[in-house]
Amino acid sequence: MTTLDKVLYTARAHTTGGRDGASRSDDGRLQVQLSSPGGSGTGTNPEQLFAAGYSACFIGAIKAVAAKQKLTLPQDLAIDAEVDLGTIPNAYGIAARLKVHLPGMDRDQAQQLVNDAHQVCPYSNATRGNIDVTLTLA
Repeated sequence: MTTLDKVLYTARAHTTGGRDGASRSDDGRLQVQLSSPGGSGTGTNPEQLFAAGYSACFIGAIKAVAAKQKLTLPQDLAIDAEVDLGTIPNAYGIAARLKVHLPGMDRDQAQQLVNDAHQVCPYSNATRGNIDVTLTLA
């Protein structure tokens, strides 16, 4: 288990209704309707939010590692994230796949950057050893 040395930010959200409800942040910047995956609702779902959060966080980790290593990143750095919801013995679980696009970068250098970012990304650290995470270089 990881214990924080220093809290840099705390996100707060209020959710009602579960997968078919709504969620909002305490600062009003996020207000979303929620719908079950595959259902008829028009809202997003926790897996989509996790995919968006993980991919955004991972890009931040790539940028931090690149800055530390004095590497220039492509302007069109992007990640396609997929999060699966499935069954595990007696419960439900998720798995994540991140396809990292670093066009124009040397492939070996890009792969090392992805590997290094995976070591510092908060989502990667939170999921390590808990869910299957697959990282691929596009």
